[in-house]
Amino acid sequence: MYTRVVRLPDAEDVSRVVARRLLDRVVALQAAQPTVHLCLTGGDAANAMYEAFAELAESSELDATRLQLWWGDERFVPATDPMRNSLQAVSRLARTISFQAAYTHMMAAQDGRKDSHESAAEYEAELGGTTFDIMLLGIGADGHVGSIFPGHPSFEPTTRSVIGVTDSPKAPSERITLTLPTLNRSDEVWFLATGEAKAEAVAATLEYDETLPAAHVHGRVVTYWFLDEAAAGQLPAQYSCPF
Repeated sequence: MYTRVVRLPDAEDVSRVVARRLLDRVVALQAAQPTVHLCLTGGDAANAMYEAFAELAESSELDATRLQLWWGDERFVPATDPMRNSLQAVSRLARTISFQAAYTHMMAAQDGRKDSHESAAEYEAELGGTTFDIMLLGIGADGHVGSIFPGHPSFEPTTRSVIGVTDSPKAPSERITLTLPTLNRSDEVWFLATGEAKAEAVAATLEYDETLPAAHVHGRVVTYWFLDEAAAGQLPAQYSCPF
């Protein structure tokens, strides 16, 4: 298990480099195994990367019929609400990629019948013992990851795979999230962070500030950090590698 920090000039480079690397990695995994499990995240950096990924995938060897998509967390809002992470991701990726509906595992939307805790239990059952080949994650300026927030009940130890969050310190207040043990069921974890607002949290996480949820997430094989210069602004020079 090791960590690599990849520093890139700007946010556009992060989206471009990660999209290219992710596509190449998924295609390589598909050559070696029948199905690839990819867990997606939300946020501006991820959404920009999805757009670049869709463009590259159009003329690639990607086999979308052998790609299972999961989500690390979701805002528990109505299905058509543009705040939903899954809606943001799929609307970009589906421009050129035809995913299998049965392999696109979106977390439940708010429907007025079930609350976030009940919906989390359903997603936990759907997930079962699935492990992820690649886990994509962002990081909040406060060091949160998924919808697990520092100093919040969502950060408390749990044996659950998926939990509902009803009092998120970041809007919307109701969410669903994979827990830390589930995030860590990943061979590779890829963090994406851009912008000066993330710099302090990135540096603290890489120095293992245990009060931050992001510091507790690691790939079983490798953890990548893809940063623009602004997000890497508080890191010492040794936190860098060629990619």
